[in-house]
Amino acid sequence: MSAGTEPDGGGGTGRPPLGRRDFVAGAGAGAAALFGATGAGPSTAHASTGHASTAHVAPAHTAPPYAAPLAGVGAGAGGGVVEGNLPGFHALLRDGLRFPLAWGTSPVRDFRTWRRTARSKVEEHLLTERDGTPYDPSFDEAQREEADGYTRESVTLSLTRYERVRGLLLTPHGTGPFPAVLLLHDHGSRFDIGKEKLVRPWNDDVRLASAQAWADRCFGGRFVGDELARRGYAVLALDALGWGDRGPLLYEQQQALAANLLNLGSSLAGLMAREDVRAARFLAGLDRVDRRRVAALGFSMGAFRAWQTAALGDDVAAAASVCWMTGLKEVMVPGNNILRGQSAYHMLHPGLARHLDFPDVASIAAPRPMLFFHGGQDTLFPAEGVRVAYGKLRAVWRARHAGERLHTRVWPELGHVFTVPQQDEVFAWLDSVL
Repeated sequence: MSAGTEPDGGGGTGRPPLGRRDFVAGAGAGAAALFGATGAGPSTAHASTGHASTAHVAPAHTAPPYAAPLAGVGAGAGGGVVEGNLPGFHALLRDGLRFPLAWGTSPVRDFRTWRRTARSKVEEHLLTERDGTPYDPSFDEAQREEADGYTRESVTLSLTRYERVRGLLLTPHGTGPFPAVLLLHDHGSRFDIGKEKLVRPWNDDVRLASAQAWADRCFGGRFVGDELARRGYAVLALDALGWGDRGPLLYEQQQALAANLLNLGSSLAGLMAREDVRAARFLAGLDRVDRRRVAALGFSMGAFRAWQTAALGDDVAAAASVCWMTGLKEVMVPGNNILRGQSAYHMLHPGLARHLDFPDVASIAAPRPMLFFHGGQDTLFPAEGVRVAYGKLRAVWRARHAGERLHTRVWPELGHVFTVPQQDEVFAWLDSVL
């Protein structure tokens, strides 16, 4: 949505914008999932595509008596809390973000040294320590099934010392080792399924119905993981905390979950980052996989996870990110969905913005092959933010004499979706770089 424009609730009702007091009272519960794919509730159609919008808005609540500003308090320019849950002085804070550790801004001129320094700074802000717990994988033979050109399996492993996580593993028929793809699911305010958004579930009719509806909405009816397996890739997909077997989380619980993890000395976003890096290492270490040919691929929040995994780990040789890249300053403006909190906490590393922007973090993966797609009708990421981010990325890859390894494209007619033509282009790109 454009700056200063309030969504109509996802149902296309065209309600007039909320007033200041109503907005401040209700926005904490109002729920458009900026960093997710599509809302599970009512939706509007993207212009020119007919695909469902990603906005999901929770009901507004009656303002508590303390919601109204006190007379004389916070008055004047830059005072109080304004539309979008922002402090009145938000522009001063935003303008103060200099990203001093970004490549080209940092005084470090040796790229390998900069890479180590930048990665160390990101890891510091994950607030979640590295975990070398043995994976101890367990393969469920009762869940093993042959499909059209590949084998489906269920595997349970320890991504951390805290919890065992079940994943879906697809292996092509034939003799390996195979190239492999770590598939990272989106947010979408849809928590009953996670890994099943990308890999067709079997022996579970309830999840299959939900997963097929999601594939129809976001992926042109196709299960991305199954299509990759048919094309000769081993595929692994796991649930992030709160989704599928590790949930289901409720939309309104996300902020409290994030706060509770912070109070416990951890981080919701940091935990997800650490787990994704560990998942990539597990996949690369399988005997059936060629560890030199492992990629990460994701849509929406999964796209964020894909480039983040490439930046923080060395087991991913390439990454493809569809519908998640922007400059931070360009989304921290009134009207943008990031301001609603909730889903934003899955991608929020406290304090990191004082050092690095989103594309600066992704640049840690340079000069490895990376792909970024954006839909021109995607209201979650302003065009200016995408332009700024792509410009930063290109500058880094060119500085590494690897401009041809960075593939960025804007699909002007598309919104926040990963269509079959987009998928086919990503698959062809993977074939060319792995």
